[in-house]
This record gives sequence, C-alpha cells and structure tokens, in this order.
Amino acid sequence: MILTAKIKSLWIRFWMRLGSPAPLGRLAMRLAALPVPPFYSRLVLAGMNPNGYISPHATIHHSGLSLGKNVYIDDGVLIYQDKAGGNVVLGDGVHLHRDIIIQTGQDGSVKIGPHTHIQPRCQFSAYKSPIQIGIGVEIAPYCAFYPYNHGFKPGEPIRNQPLQSKGGITIEDDVWLSVGVVVLDGVRIGKGAVVGAGAVVTQNIPADAIAVGNPARVVKMRGDLSLKDSKT
Repeated sequence: MILTAKIKSLWIRFWMRLGSPAPLGRLAMRLAALPVPPFYSRLVLAGMNPNGYISPHATIHHSGLSLGKNVYIDDGVLIYQDKAGGNVVLGDGVHLHRDIIIQTGQDGSVKIGPHTHIQPRCQFSAYKSPIQIGIGVEIAPYCAFYPYNHGFKPGEPIRNQPLQSKGGITIEDDVWLSVGVVVLDGVRIGKGAVVGAGAVVTQNIPADAIAVGNPARVVKMRGDLSLKDSKT
C-alpha cells in the first residue's frame, strides 16, 4: 500500500479511533496497521487509543483477561485459559512482544504491572500458584516463569503425577531480567534487582541485588557499583 505521509497518518488515526478488543475493533486495528512496519514500529499505535493495540495475529482465548490503557500485544502472542484458570491482568502501558505465551490453569493467575515491557518468546505458565510482575519491569527474550513443578516419586510415570508448588512467583518493581532467565516456584525477586543472562532463580533475590548463575546467587549489590561499572 503506497500512501503519502499525510494520508497515511489520517488512515492510521481514523482506524485506531475505532480499535477495541472486540472483533470489529480488532478489524479496525488490522486496517490501521497496514501501512505501519512490524515489531517496534507498531508501538506507536498503542498510544493512539486507550484500548491499546492488539495484533490481528495474536491469539486470545481467555475469559478472564483484563486490559489497562494503551496495552501493546504483538504478533504471535498467545493468552490462553486452561481448565479452571484464573485471571490475566495487564496494567497500563504493558508491552507484550512477539510469540509470548501466557497461560493460566487451576489455582494460577497472572498480573503484570503498568509499564512493564516483555521481549519476545517469554513463557508464563501459571498453574497451582500465581505469577505477579511489578511496575516498570524489563524482561528480556526467552525468559520463563513456572510457579509449579511435576511430582517425580519413583514407580510412576512423571506425566501421571500431580503438579505441586512451593508458592507463587513475585517480581517486584523496576527489576531487570536478562536473556533466558528461568524463575521457579516460591521465588520473590526484590525491587530494583538485576538477574544475569541464563540464570535459574530458585531462591529469593533481595532488592537492588545483582544475581547470576545456575542456581542464581547474589554477586554484588547495585549500591556497590561505581559510576564506571554501571556504564559497562
């Protein structure tokens, strides 16, 4: 589609005014996005309407989904409610980038706080216990959150054993999780903490800590960093 800049702007704004999570509203979002390049370029669309932007290539199968204002849901995102799954709540300005999966099953729910940005291909599987993500959290690609485990007693196939949990997952405000972090059941990551790439978090991480490794361990506090360290 070839449009002048002015016509393109009018086209986008007209259709985004009609956008909503309802089927006709999602059709309007599809039309608005036609002249806009994919991925980060479409973030601007979410700011044009309090209903935000939901890609036509996202799949939402969840009766308990609640959306704040100006939420961005990119291509390939799946929000799925399994049997007896709890709510999914996305706060104002949440960004869900490509191919993220959020699923809730029995006793599980997901709450993501305002202005949290989640990069592609992350997995949130809320079974047995909730997942709670705070305000302004930055989550890099390929992170995974599992507030449950399979039973593995001997003499019985693991697939037949019930799920079990040590408790929910809580990520407090202003946390940064690097690429490929895995967070397991019963874990709280404190406000302002940083977790390094590939870490597996099995125990609580205190506020403002820097943790790395498998299992993750605290190696430094942010307050101990010099200005030079914080820029490298």
